[in-house]
Amino acid sequence: MRLIRPPGVYPPQDDTMLLAETVWREPGVSGGRVLDVGTGTGALALLAARRRAAEVHAVDVAPRAVATAWLNARLRRAPVRVRRGCLPDPATAGRFDVVLANPPYVPAPSPSSLPPHAPARSWDAGPDGRAVLDDLCARAPALLRPGGVLLLVQSALSGAGTTLEQLRTQGLRAEVAARRMIPFGPVLRGRSAWLASRGLIAPGEDKEELVVIRAVRPVRPVRADRAA
Repeated sequence: MRLIRPPGVYPPQDDTMLLAETVWREPGVSGGRVLDVGTGTGALALLAARRRAAEVHAVDVAPRAVATAWLNARLRRAPVRVRRGCLPDPATAGRFDVVLANPPYVPAPSPSSLPPHAPARSWDAGPDGRAVLDDLCARAPALLRPGGVLLLVQSALSGAGTTLEQLRTQGLRAEVAARRMIPFGPVLRGRSAWLASRGLIAPGEDKEELVVIRAVRPVRPVRADRAA
């Protein structure tokens, strides 16, 4: 779909497309209550609306992204509720059948704290790429109804195994649902020497693996020592 995207708002890219393919196959979206975290242009929220989700909520910390997602939803008359913020409080927002997340995950040599208007806020996530992922793994499971599903996309450079382990510790059944190798974009090409110095890539490596992690909250609680 063609979306309005002003400068400074993260455009749908390979990670968005890979997650979108997974969302399209996810049965819980149709008729479910869906939350899109870090909505950007609203692409995934709009996809959930096309899958006839019962409710679609979208959040983003960047004011420009919030305005963009709201406008894209209004232009398509899609019933998407857009709010500024990060993860909502389950006590006030309730729980969801599906939570979607395309968070910042790119390892960055600079600190992860950036002003809301900085474009790099959409991808930079500290030296290990986990400045947002760790918080998401800790807090997102509480937003899921029993049987609810978290669909999260990230780079393997930021530790897909760590994400799986953290989600399983939270009592979710987590697995890699999709993978795709893609060439480095401009950001990673510009950091290739730094990434190699950190041991995150081999010298001369120019591709990264994207993964979609699917984590299900069991209807019955799972003991942490059995979650793996």
